Amino acid sequence: MAPHPVPQRGLPSDYGEVLSRLKEQIRSAQLRAHRAVNTELIKLYWFIGKTILGRQEAEGWGAGVINNLADDLHREFPEMRGLSRRNLHYMRAFADAWPEIVQQAAAQLPWGHIMVLLDRVELQATREWYAAEAVRNGWSRAVLLNMVKSHLHLRAGAAPSNFADVLAPADSELVEQLVKDPYNFEFLGLSEKVAERTLEDALVERLKTFLLELGNGFAFVGRQVPLTVDGDEFFVDLLFYHYVSHRFVVVELKVESFVPEYAGKLNTGYPSEPTTLVG
Repeated sequence: MAPHPVPQRGLPSDYGEVLSRLKEQIRSAQLRAHRAVNTELIKLYWFIGKTILGRQEAEGWGAGVINNLADDLHREFPEMRGLSRRNLHYMRAFADAWPEIVQQAAAQLPWGHIMVLLDRVELQATREWYAAEAVRNGWSRAVLLNMVKSHLHLRAGAAPSNFADVLAPADSELVEQLVKDPYNFEFLGLSEKVAERTLEDALVERLKTFLLELGNGFAFVGRQVPLTVDGDEFFVDLLFYHYVSHRFVVVELKVESFVPEYAGKLNTGYPSEPTTLVG
């Protein structure tokens, strides 16, 4: 939080605090207003698309009629950039994909996000999954596109674990969402067999992209973090903290096929704080 401004001579002593609080309220109101405007715009686009879809089904409207409609609407509302021919076809596809929009996650997304889902995701159930995740995690359009390209819906929470056995139900469900199978590290460009330290160096070098792949809520703590257990010193390859679930996440890097002893190493006396172990 920004420091309170120093009050000018003659102003009350609490002036700076009041000013900061009012600024915060104004920004919050602006954000709510932007969200409300976006929601109304999405509802309008859906209504236009629903109208076009209905006339196509009832009267057989073709692309020519839609193009003519776009031209007439643009002449009437020249300040609205979203009434292009291309956009009207997107609106039609939007209404076809979401027969109802009230209470849907898509109603809370910017139009560019919806266009990504229409272009890049074929199954409607998968579109709705990505829409809900984008709203829940506050993804930008670029992040949403990256998640779709990497097929996140097939990997999120897919890795085998014992979380359901050792954690409370609410904690188990939350932590399982952190683990993917497999993680996608193609952005590293390491095509040949490499040493574990090379892999570690590359991940740290591309830390921003790595955090995006891990998912929402991760903070990087350090690499080769020393831990002492019963007088013996161990080193954690990569250590993260997940501030949503309030857990440390330990990443042990291996460049070869999994063997059971790796799981034993991960379970060797890590910190007393709640910890998620990822091989």
